[in-house]
Amino acid sequence: MRNPTFFLALVLSSCWLYAQENEQTQDTTEVIPKRIYLTKPLGSEKTPIVDGLLDDNAWNIVEWTSDYIENQPDENTPPSYQTKFKILYDSKYLYIGVRCYDDEPDEIVKRLSRRDGFEGDWVEFNIDSYHDKRTAFSFTVTAAGVKGDEFISNNGNNWDGSWNPIWYTKTNIDGEGWTAELKIPLSQLKFGSSDNQVWGLQSTRRFFRGEERSLWQRKPVDQPGWVSEFGELHGLKNIEPQKQLEIQPYTVASGETYEAEEGNPFRDGNETNLTVGLDAKIGITNDLTLDLTVNPDFGQVEADPSAIALDGFQIFFREQRPFFVENKNIFDFNISQSEAGNTFGSDNVFYSRRIGRSPQGFPNTADGEFVEIPDNTQIIGAAKFSGKTKDGWALGVLESVTAKKYATIDNNGERRREVVEPLTNYFVGRVQKDFNDRNSFVGGVFTATNRDNLTEGLNFLHKSAYTGGLDFKHQWNNRDWYFGGNIILSHVQGSEEAIENTQRSITRLFQRVGADHVEVDETKTTLTGTGGDVKIGKIGNGHWRFESGGTWRSPELELNDLGFQRQADDIRHYTWVGYQTLKPDSTFRRVGINYNHWTAWDFEGNHNYLQFNTNSWQNWKNNWFTNAGFNYAPVQYSNFALRGGPRLRQSPWGSFWNGINTDNRKKVRFNVFHNGRKAVDNSFNSYFIRAGVTYQPIDAIRVSAFPSYNINNDKLQFVSNLDVNGAPRYLNGEIEQRTLSMSFRLNYTINPNLTIQYWGQPFISRGRYSNFKHVNDATAKRFENRFVQYDNNQVSLADGTYSVDEDLNGVTDFSFGNPDFSFVQFRSNLVVRWEYIPGSEIFLVWSQDVSQSGDPSQGLFTGLGDNIFGQKPQNIFLLKATYRFVL
Repeated sequence: MRNPTFFLALVLSSCWLYAQENEQTQDTTEVIPKRIYLTKPLGSEKTPIVDGLLDDNAWNIVEWTSDYIENQPDENTPPSYQTKFKILYDSKYLYIGVRCYDDEPDEIVKRLSRRDGFEGDWVEFNIDSYHDKRTAFSFTVTAAGVKGDEFISNNGNNWDGSWNPIWYTKTNIDGEGWTAELKIPLSQLKFGSSDNQVWGLQSTRRFFRGEERSLWQRKPVDQPGWVSEFGELHGLKNIEPQKQLEIQPYTVASGETYEAEEGNPFRDGNETNLTVGLDAKIGITNDLTLDLTVNPDFGQVEADPSAIALDGFQIFFREQRPFFVENKNIFDFNISQSEAGNTFGSDNVFYSRRIGRSPQGFPNTADGEFVEIPDNTQIIGAAKFSGKTKDGWALGVLESVTAKKYATIDNNGERRREVVEPLTNYFVGRVQKDFNDRNSFVGGVFTATNRDNLTEGLNFLHKSAYTGGLDFKHQWNNRDWYFGGNIILSHVQGSEEAIENTQRSITRLFQRVGADHVEVDETKTTLTGTGGDVKIGKIGNGHWRFESGGTWRSPELELNDLGFQRQADDIRHYTWVGYQTLKPDSTFRRVGINYNHWTAWDFEGNHNYLQFNTNSWQNWKNNWFTNAGFNYAPVQYSNFALRGGPRLRQSPWGSFWNGINTDNRKKVRFNVFHNGRKAVDNSFNSYFIRAGVTYQPIDAIRVSAFPSYNINNDKLQFVSNLDVNGAPRYLNGEIEQRTLSMSFRLNYTINPNLTIQYWGQPFISRGRYSNFKHVNDATAKRFENRFVQYDNNQVSLADGTYSVDEDLNGVTDFSFGNPDFSFVQFRSNLVVRWEYIPGSEIFLVWSQDVSQSGDPSQGLFTGLGDNIFGQKPQNIFLLKATYRFVL
């Protein structure tokens, strides 16, 4: 197909016409009446004591509400045990008292965990104080007294556990079941200034032994959304919005030990440091909050898992730093997330890990010189202004400045400095507006990266980078149907070197052979591109659901200064159709069956991809979970496999995946997941398996281990692109890659405010190359016709270098380094966390890291043993103390 854009437009317009026709038909969705709870103020009554006993006279002011209805597994049936609650308020706090009935109180499960652990029996209250039917504040308490709190957005599609408000709760177990009291400061909620408030309200109870969820406000399984389906809280009169003002200073003492490097003055074996900083929350209005951080510390964050990629593309790691995680949903601008997946779903206009990244430059050095480069770029300060107003405006502004960083070079005691990261300003602005009774929204985003005074050694960086985008979503038929999408524009500026590097990067590869629609322009100093996504779907009212859409990224699109983007030059259509059961039967609690397909072109019109998928998931009667899926890809070409060489045909392939999880309520539980892929001509095959066991001997301790093993065999793995007497050689080889790792965790919860957590992961990935060849007919139908393979007489290995004599005349035509590799790593974190008063914490952290190259000729276990055991690791010790002032 030479006009994929027209094809996508035709598909989407057909879906839109069908949906509009459906909108005219009678809506058969069941209308669920909204429940209303009427609260009253405390008045002259004494404030209830938060002890979990519910024996204060104040609770007599209001009536109980009950009649919870089962939601899982059998929706709209009576739950095993009823639940009831009361709500009171005064000028500063909201008080909730709840009783969870249980005829077997000795069997109530009181598993301990860190905050937001959600283990055992629990009860939860969701409060939509904006009453915008899209966002809410969630407060959960377990029977063991563990707190959980999350900020809910996107009508229940996002639950942000990084939100940690100050509130108070206690629980108690008695002969009737268990009870809880919650005291929530109004300063932790956001609401308008109306004399008579109406808030959305929902409550959920988990009955652990039956793995059952019951709701105060009924919500059918097939009803889309969550917050939009809440009941209502009435009776809130003359309460005033509370402007939040919190200041949290911190101090960190750190020490680091590692193996000293002889002669290197920068690696003498140990370092110490003392830092201070400040975080603050300032309520500009009750709706909008300003977060400030000065010299932020992220030392207690868990290390990223080990990973290695052979395709040349960057690896996505999730953000773990608290300042950037909290309210992350407001700043998100995903380019093409879809129900079907396989649409570069990690691509985002804003990827906060760009801020504070490792320095990107490296100084020029001579032999015998030693270099010290900072691990990360210091964030001098950052401010985040975010929130949502009563009339439906969601706003987010983030401003951050990172310091100019230097490398120090030592030459026999004489030292000099070179800039390896410039002073940089990052800005993100995000806005969304709800309308049409909260059924629709439009929004926009703008990001800017500006680097100051780029030196000659940093001319490869963009001087500035800007991105703008618009997004929208419209829902109808009680939110069963939706139509949405976005469009983005990127613009980068820099030196000719910087823009040439951008054109030649693996994301674009404008220099690739045979691509007539792109070419490298070495005189350019700017680059402008576009991207976007359009989709339509049905998500509610019945067993059947679907989504269909298309996404594109122009060849010039560049988001990686402040966003995340793997690939450009792609136009993609996707469709997902799903069927789900709504009621349990004698075998299953729930079952889902899905179908997906994807197809893609580049902007020259080359059809590069076609894949079909079917999969199913099952929640069994015994609460086991299983899933299985199958793929078939009859068409696949890669514009990137030869790193600037011609478009490479890849053989048709099939794959599978399968997972099994035993009942997660058990003290011993197992899971296994494996997948495999194989080309029809056996030109490549892979297999991955991960198995795990979790053991909870007592309520306070949980231990888990998850070993994994990966096999990757590919007869056409890229090695290098070479020039041989003016002729290109797209050098490939056959790789046998094996990867072994194990993630181990130990959680010990002494009480809900004092926890000890350990995580460790040994990792090794080894690759051995053989049967070297060069690609000469990249799009040949038969695999064997795509390349010329060298025989043993043409290739020889000596001193880590391969020499190739193509014409066997005794003269080496070209040579290349041995590409075999073995990467070994061990990372671990031990964290003791004590929340000594609400909002104030002490962290004691011990981190270890061993990272080095091994011997590819060794076995995996031998390589792990030789390169981890007996080696001196890098040890980092941190003591961090914070105190949270609430003013």
